[in-house]
Amino acid sequence: MVRIVVDGMGGDDAPRSIVKGAALASEEYHLHIILVGQEERLKEELARTKFSKGKISIHPASEVVEMHEPASLSIRRKKDSSIAVSVDLLKEGKADALVTAGNTGAAVAAATLKLRMLEGIERAGIAIPIPTLAGHSLLIDAGANIDSKPKHLLQYAVMGEVYMSHVLGVKNPKVGLLNIGEEETKGTDFIKESHRLLSSSGVNFIGNIEGKDIFTGNSDCIICDGFIGNVVLKVAENLAESIAELLKRELRKSFLTRLGAVLAKSAFLNLKKKMDYAEYGGALLLGVNGRYVISHGSSSPKAIKNAIRVAGECVNHHVNKHILERLANQSPTT
Repeated sequence: MVRIVVDGMGGDDAPRSIVKGAALASEEYHLHIILVGQEERLKEELARTKFSKGKISIHPASEVVEMHEPASLSIRRKKDSSIAVSVDLLKEGKADALVTAGNTGAAVAAATLKLRMLEGIERAGIAIPIPTLAGHSLLIDAGANIDSKPKHLLQYAVMGEVYMSHVLGVKNPKVGLLNIGEEETKGTDFIKESHRLLSSSGVNFIGNIEGKDIFTGNSDCIICDGFIGNVVLKVAENLAESIAELLKRELRKSFLTRLGAVLAKSAFLNLKKKMDYAEYGGALLLGVNGRYVISHGSSSPKAIKNAIRVAGECVNHHVNKHILERLANQSPTT
């Protein structure tokens, strides 16, 4: 049985939402979940929750890295924090994958310091599926590194290509570089050099894409540095929430609009499901020597359940093995 270690104390509503999400996952998936955190608090939450006996266990960790704490410093000082202990369990082979909704900076720092990188990868990238008109695209990097180099973007492209191909079943995924224009002469020197590397890399590179192309689905993998990617992600999340709220206000204005809302309820529910980040669970931290899923800090139990599912899929599809194989076949000119 695949073992998923879950940071029980990471997140805005931890441990309540984390435990409930783990319980939902224990009912739905053939996995063993190891909750890491302050033992008594986790036991109290489990006592209030229905879960599959024998599929959830607790591993103690006395400390918590708060959401506002500095990343690397917290990991070094709080060696018995739930995120540090979770990564230790993964590193020691006592778990097959890890899920955390805690401090993103600390999560990335713990992974890079303790697990190290896969051979051939210098920087990890946060890869998150985003809904598009054609289905889904993968955005990478969504915030792990804000000072990337062109060769790191090439590595993101290779990892994104592998994930889309082996996990989501997209044949020969199209890779696009996020830029201010489609022409290869546009953008900063950093972007131009990234374009040159991608063009000669062997990935299915379709060139630059603009912000207006993100949700069309023309590109299966959208490559950018973590600064830009995180801005794109946060804008997209807030825009979806704002549109939903504005739509609700308009539909409440009259009897006819309320009636229309009732008649179109199924369409609205389907749209909400496609736009809801909880459906996607979490983002993979690709490039580290371990399977690692980072969830939103405000994750609901449903989001945690789906993050655990994503972690299990990453194990079952041998994502890191395929990344290493793909890098081994990479052109030496890149």
